Amino acid sequence: MTVRVVRVLDWVEPLAVSAGLADREGALCLLSDGGPNGRLSWVACDPDRIVTTRMEADSPFAALAGEGMDRFVLGLATYDAGARPATGDRGASPGDWPDLMLARYPAMLVFDHEAGTVSAVGLGPDEAGAAAAADAAANWIDVAMPVQPGSSPAARFEPERPDEAYTAAVADVVARIAAGELFQANIARAWGGVLEPEVDPFAVFVRLAGGTAPYSAFWRVGARVLVSNSPELFLTFDPRTRRIETRPIKGTRPRDPDPRIDAANAAELVASAKDRAENLMIVDLMRNDLSRVARPGSVAAEKLFELESFATVHHLVSTVTGEAAADVGPAEVLAASFPPGSITGAPKHQAMRVIAEHEGPRGAWCGSLFLLDDAGALTASVLIRTIAFWREGETWAFRTLAGAGIVADSDPISELQETDIKIAAIRRALVG
Repeated sequence: MTVRVVRVLDWVEPLAVSAGLADREGALCLLSDGGPNGRLSWVACDPDRIVTTRMEADSPFAALAGEGMDRFVLGLATYDAGARPATGDRGASPGDWPDLMLARYPAMLVFDHEAGTVSAVGLGPDEAGAAAAADAAANWIDVAMPVQPGSSPAARFEPERPDEAYTAAVADVVARIAAGELFQANIARAWGGVLEPEVDPFAVFVRLAGGTAPYSAFWRVGARVLVSNSPELFLTFDPRTRRIETRPIKGTRPRDPDPRIDAANAAELVASAKDRAENLMIVDLMRNDLSRVARPGSVAAEKLFELESFATVHHLVSTVTGEAAADVGPAEVLAASFPPGSITGAPKHQAMRVIAEHEGPRGAWCGSLFLLDDAGALTASVLIRTIAFWREGETWAFRTLAGAGIVADSDPISELQETDIKIAAIRRALVG
């Protein structure tokens, strides 16, 4: 039995607390924008258990069923591990991210942006252990420090391949769609570089925080760091209500400082038959994925093609829900749908094979970062707008990607421009 103890504290900004803990092992900040899809932020450090494992095809998330791994567990699953049944083993990605990393935390600070409260939540096998964990988390407030974005942290930010390689890949996918091989594939471009000497990836997280998305994240594990500014929910699952929800994004237009142009861009996106068709393909794919673990007849598209606006882009977002079958838990929900359909394509396995012909291993990008909270509820993001960092000697190297969903009437130059729009905020955070 797990005992839970809560200490309610005065409000302090989660980024300020995270700044004080950023150098600690397992330092974690799940930073939301406080909006309807991101009411809570989470901060923690010093996990008491870290697991890295290979994801096997028959039970890729089996490690979540390990003893004591059902509460306050932060996990990262790489895209390539999920794609392996379709593509085979393609070797390591830059930075050599393992298939699945899990970290269990005895305590977390939970920031409720709507209520304006902070809760130090401790878990333990008994009242004394849980209380000690909650008190330790409450003390993290003492190290909070003000943060200000610094100067450009990256020494270089370079594409891995020329633009022409991407437009050629898009043209090839369009031709294969016309030949009936598939309906859609998400094809990505990659950029890499190194940070300036003595600069830590947390500085990049701070620079991105000015345009915080609902599923922003900073996570340090050993010699690796993940920084994400993702707007996209992959999955939620509440074991009490049995509700599963996924919110795929398909359809993008740039924001503009001129309100009239910005509104026109949004209206164009909402009216776009191409973008709505692209979105609907992924909705159908996600309905199929959820049906594997849902009570028959419970899967539904609750909302279609809703406009959501973020710091640099407008998106079309749909919502698909279902009621989990009686024997289903978080591991089964993740396994049924991973990798996320919005960043693969349709049919999913064929799309992943086509992606593999045009890209190297993706690593953490377009995998998922997920949290099992103190009630055992799952929230998983899609790792778009994400940078993977790793140590190379005394400096931090990084890699990031941006992709576009390619369909029958895709124009290679327009899809190239869409990837530029999607990477804009990360580019500015790294090189100004």
